[in-house]
Amino acid sequence: MASLPQFNPLRLRSYIFRLPLCTRVLIAAIVALWVATIPFSWLKEWGSLEPDKVNFGTMHRLNLFPLLHLNFFHMIFNVLALTPLLERFEHEFGTLVTLALFTGPFGTLPGGIYTLLEKFVLRSNTVVMGASIWVFLLLSAEAMKTHKTNPNFSIGPYKIPTWTTPLILVLLTSFLVPNVSLIGHLCGAGIGYLWASGYIKFLVPHEKILRWIEGKLNLLGRLPHYVSVDQKTYGRYGVLPTTMGTIPRSPEPGQRLGP
Repeated sequence: MASLPQFNPLRLRSYIFRLPLCTRVLIAAIVALWVATIPFSWLKEWGSLEPDKVNFGTMHRLNLFPLLHLNFFHMIFNVLALTPLLERFEHEFGTLVTLALFTGPFGTLPGGIYTLLEKFVLRSNTVVMGASIWVFLLLSAEAMKTHKTNPNFSIGPYKIPTWTTPLILVLLTSFLVPNVSLIGHLCGAGIGYLWASGYIKFLVPHEKILRWIEGKLNLLGRLPHYVSVDQKTYGRYGVLPTTMGTIPRSPEPGQRLGP
């Protein structure tokens, strides 16, 4: 009789200790803010994304809302879903790129689109918060990469495009989980598709600038678990070849997106 896989706390401990720097910082910020909202419940109202309250004086909402959560279960499920996706992203693109994107445009872009849709299209004011918008953003980016090597998967006689997987998950989540934002998740997924397709790669600083910053501040030497733009866990330009040959280069200067 085949035995069921057993939980190994040593493996979990080893996995946590191997997490790259920015992933640690963002996950720690999510947990810390959840703890802070217990005595300071006003933090949720202050940092949540409420479309009617978004203006030039409250732009912090667009950056903070993915870090805030309604309750413990909301927080822990998002942390469990986000951590492996965020870790993979940071190992592929580096700590500086991850920090720049997830403290900037990966919050402001989907949050801004959601705010505009709620205000001017849906004429609503639904408040949202939570890192699930990042989860679907990263799932969409991964689905686009997988689509290039495996365009379809089969369910019975039907062939379904691989890139649609996150959209199916968005719909299932909206039906099965109460009080989730279908529009918010779609906004996150949309930015993920744009990122993986290369349309918003201009948001990342040029690689020469990143190398200069890393060298000037000696970040690789000073910061434990820091991932340099030149480190290749998954590969800055894809997985390195195992046979002798020329290392594949990006087709144009800057960040390469996709496998």
